[in-house]
Amino acid sequence: GNSGSGKGVVGEILTALGCLVIDCDKVAHENMAKGGIAYDEIVSVFGREILDKNGEIDRKILGGIVFNDKEKLKLLNTVAHKYVRQRVEEIAAANTDYDFIVIDAPVLKEAGMLDTTDSVWLVTASEATRLKRVMKRDNITEEAARARFKNQTPFDKNEADVVIYNNNDIEEENVNNNIEEGNINNIEEEKNNNIEEENFNNNIEIEKNN
Repeated sequence: GNSGSGKGVVGEILTALGCLVIDCDKVAHENMAKGGIAYDEIVSVFGREILDKNGEIDRKILGGIVFNDKEKLKLLNTVAHKYVRQRVEEIAAANTDYDFIVIDAPVLKEAGMLDTTDSVWLVTASEATRLKRVMKRDNITEEAARARFKNQTPFDKNEADVVIYNNNDIEEENVNNNIEEGNINNIEEEKNNNIEEENFNNNIEIEKNN
């Protein structure tokens, strides 16, 4: 799912149900940190002007560069995706005791990881909802958020096995409260009983593709 779709909420539910969720955004951040496996190549490609006073990659500066230039975004993704896949494979190989491993990735196909999955779930939301979430989460303007959306490739829902429509912020908070309080039985029961219906813990609509 693209920025603001609510992948994190679904990931929290799956974590609470005992899955190992690998957050590819977090992996990418770790890879880009000073000393990370992607750091040197990214600095070599984009120059030292993207660094802050501590020598770390300033993601706002880098984002301002790539989210307004499709070619530069493509270049960054080419570098970043190969290292994300490498780390995801390493993490999965080190955690074989889990029954289910979930890859939480905004661009699963572009990162070349479709072939690593048994089932693909797409998390999506209306553009207005996504816009509101991203502006609040990243403290950016509407213009900056829209520029980011413009350079993100939407995932074709026909390529997904399950499509999750996640539009309700208020009930997302309720889902988080249920997880924190350990009230996950109803979530699991509703997921199992209503996989082709509207409800997933009263806030997430699921569509299963055959």
